[in-house]
Amino acid sequence: MKYVLLTFLSMGIMMPVVAQQGGEKTQEGKILTMEEAVLGYGLWPQSRAVQWQGDRNVLTYIEEKNLMAETADRGEKTVLMTLDELNGLLGSELKGWPQYAWQDGKTLVIVRKGKRTEIDMESKRILRSIPVPEKAADLTYNGKDAYAFTRGNNLYYSDERGNEYPVTKDADPNIVNGQSVSRNEMGIHNGIFWSPDGKKLAFYRKDESQVSTFPLLDITTRTGSLKEIKYPMTGMPSEQISVGVYDLASQRTVFLDVTDFGREQYLTNVTWDPASEMIYLQVVDRAQKQVHLNKYNARNGEFVKTLLKEKNDRWVEPSDPLVFLKNDAGHFLYRTDNRDGYRNLYLCDTEGRNVRRLTDVDADVTYAGQDGRHVYYTSAEVSPVDNHLFRVDVKTGKKTRLTTAEGWHRAILSKDGKYFVDSYSSLNVPRVIELRQTDGKTVRELLRAENPTKNYNYGEITLGSLKSADGKFDNYYRLIKPMNFDPTKKYPVILYVYGGPHSQMVKNTWQAELRRWEMYMAQHGYVVFVMDNRGTSNQGAEYEKAIHRYCGQAEMADQMKGIEFLKSQPWVDADRIGVHGWSYGGFMTISLITNYPDVFKVAVAGGPVIDWKWYEVMYGERYMETPQSNPEGYAKVSLMNKAKDLKGKLLICQGAIDNTVLWEHSLSFIRECIKNQVQVDYFPYPCAEHNVFGRDRIHLMQKVTDYFEDYLK
Repeated sequence: MKYVLLTFLSMGIMMPVVAQQGGEKTQEGKILTMEEAVLGYGLWPQSRAVQWQGDRNVLTYIEEKNLMAETADRGEKTVLMTLDELNGLLGSELKGWPQYAWQDGKTLVIVRKGKRTEIDMESKRILRSIPVPEKAADLTYNGKDAYAFTRGNNLYYSDERGNEYPVTKDADPNIVNGQSVSRNEMGIHNGIFWSPDGKKLAFYRKDESQVSTFPLLDITTRTGSLKEIKYPMTGMPSEQISVGVYDLASQRTVFLDVTDFGREQYLTNVTWDPASEMIYLQVVDRAQKQVHLNKYNARNGEFVKTLLKEKNDRWVEPSDPLVFLKNDAGHFLYRTDNRDGYRNLYLCDTEGRNVRRLTDVDADVTYAGQDGRHVYYTSAEVSPVDNHLFRVDVKTGKKTRLTTAEGWHRAILSKDGKYFVDSYSSLNVPRVIELRQTDGKTVRELLRAENPTKNYNYGEITLGSLKSADGKFDNYYRLIKPMNFDPTKKYPVILYVYGGPHSQMVKNTWQAELRRWEMYMAQHGYVVFVMDNRGTSNQGAEYEKAIHRYCGQAEMADQMKGIEFLKSQPWVDADRIGVHGWSYGGFMTISLITNYPDVFKVAVAGGPVIDWKWYEVMYGERYMETPQSNPEGYAKVSLMNKAKDLKGKLLICQGAIDNTVLWEHSLSFIRECIKNQVQVDYFPYPCAEHNVFGRDRIHLMQKVTDYFEDYLK
C-alpha cells in the first residue's frame, strides 16, 4: 500500500492512507446506477470458494463445472467429479454444482431436494441418502444418522429412514422448544445441541407466559389482521429458560439443575464435552453483571460444580462456547474480556483449578483452530483495522505471527494444521488468496483479483484515525471525496453512522469496507464520512463499555470530533452537513440532529430506537440497565425529550412490521413532533421488518438520496 501523509494542524490526525480506486480517473469513467449501488452486481472482487478435502491436505473447488482437487504440496490438479457424473448419480439435471461439504477425506455430502446424499469419491457411488424432514425449522444434523428439528413450538428428530419421533409435546403456545432464545444475544443463535456421539440431544425450552406481546399489522389479508409477537421490554418480565437433555435410546428427557440467579437468568453457550457425558453452561444473571461457568451431568441433569465466576460492574457478555483441546479432553479454551480488559483466550481445566491466559495480548482475539500443539487465533494486535493470524504454543506460550501482508486476513486451516488458505484484502488490494504453511512459508498464490470498479469514476478514499473525545483512543474513519474533486470548491457532507455495539464499520479491507451507496453519493458531489466511535467493537472492554447507562452520549461526542475535523477542511461546506443511519444508527442520527441542531441541516433515520424503555430486555438492559435502576440515564438519552429541539429536515423510514425496533418507537416520536408543532417527514415500508431487502432496497436508497438532493445539495 502507498501511504500519503496528510497534515491537519488543528486535529492531530493519525495514519492517513489515501487510495485512488480504479487507477487514473477521467471524466469518462462510469457512474454507478442506484441498482449497482444497492445490489452491486459484478462489483465484488473475484473470489474462489476453496475447501479442504476432509482431513487430507488437498484443496477442492469448482472450475468449469468440475469438482477439482489440488494437492497442497505439489499443486497437482485432478478432476474429482464432473457435473455430468454428479447428475448421473443424483438423477438430476443440474446446470451447475450445488453447495457441497466433506464428511471425511473421501466422502462428499450434498443436501438437496429433501435428501442428504453421501458419495464415496473413490468408487463414485452413493453410500446412502438420508431423508430431510419436510416443513421443518431449526434443522440440525447429528453428524451420523439423524436430524433434529422443530415444527411449531415442539422439537422432533428423524432417523436415517425418515421416521419421525417427538421429543416434546407441549400444547401451550407460551412454551417453545428447540428454538433460539434470548433474542439471539450472547452468542446464542440456535436451540438444538447434539452430543458428539449423536446419541443425546440438548435443547432450549423457553417459557414466555409472563412476556408481554406487541401487535404487528399484516395488510396483505383482505381486511387486515394482527400478528402478536412476544417482546420482553426493558424492566418488564422476561422469558424463563431451561435446558433439556433427551436420550434417543431411552426416549427420556432430563433438565439441567440450574439455580444460580433465579428464573430469569440467561443460559448461554451450551457445550458438550468430547465424551458426551458432561454439559457446560455459562449462566448469566438478569442484570448481566455476573457469569458462572457451570458443569452438569448430562445423564441425570445434576449440577456438578462451578468452574469459574466473573463479575463486572458494567456488564458481562459471554458469547463463545468452550473449545476443548484436540488431544486433551481435560482442558478447554474460554474467551472473555472480564479478566484483562480484552477478549482473550484462556486455557482452563475441567475441574476449575487452573486458568491461564493463553493469548497474552492487549487486543481482542478470535479463535481460529488448533493442531494438537498450537492454538491459532486472529487478532487486532497489529491494528484494530487489520486482522492477522497468529499461533501460540499451548505448553510454552510462544507466539508466532503467520500473516504479514497488511490488511484483513481470513484463514482456513488444514486438519493437521500444516497449511492454511489465506484470503485477504486491504485498501488498494481487492483480494488475494494464498496457500501458506504454518511455519511461515508461502506455498503459492491461488488468486489475485482485479479491481472490478476500475472503469468507474470513483472518488478518493482515505483511511485514517482521530482521537476520541476523551483523548484515550483512536477512532478509525473512511473519507470519500467527491468525484473529480476540486479543492477550491466547497462540498456538502453526509455523515453515515451506526456507532452501536458489535459493529465495526471501518476496516483495512478493499475500499475500507465501503458501502457502494457512499460512492454513489460521492459521485453526485458529496463528501461522505464514516467513523467508528467508542462503543463499537475490536478495541477492548474500556472502548466498548464507555456507553454504559448512557447510550448515545460518548458516541455523539466522538462523532462530533469527526465533524470538527471535517469543518476544518477548506473544501467542506459547514452549512451543509447531513447524517444518515439505520437501527442504532437511526438512534444516533436523530440524537445528532436534535442535540446539535445548528450543525446538522438534514437527517435520514431508519428503524430508529427512540426510547430504550421500548427496547428488548436482553440488549437494552445490558447497556442501559433498567428504567427502574437507571431513570436518569433513560431520561437523558430518550429522543422523546428531543423532538421539540428539531430544527433541520428529518426523514424517518420504518418497516411497518419491524419485530426488532417496534413501530411504537418512530410513531411515538412523530406524535411528539405533532404535539410540539415540529414538522417531520415519514415513510413506512408496509411489508418490511427491521431492514428493507432486495429490490425494495433500491426504492429505499433512492428515497434517502432524493431527500439529501432536495434539502442538502
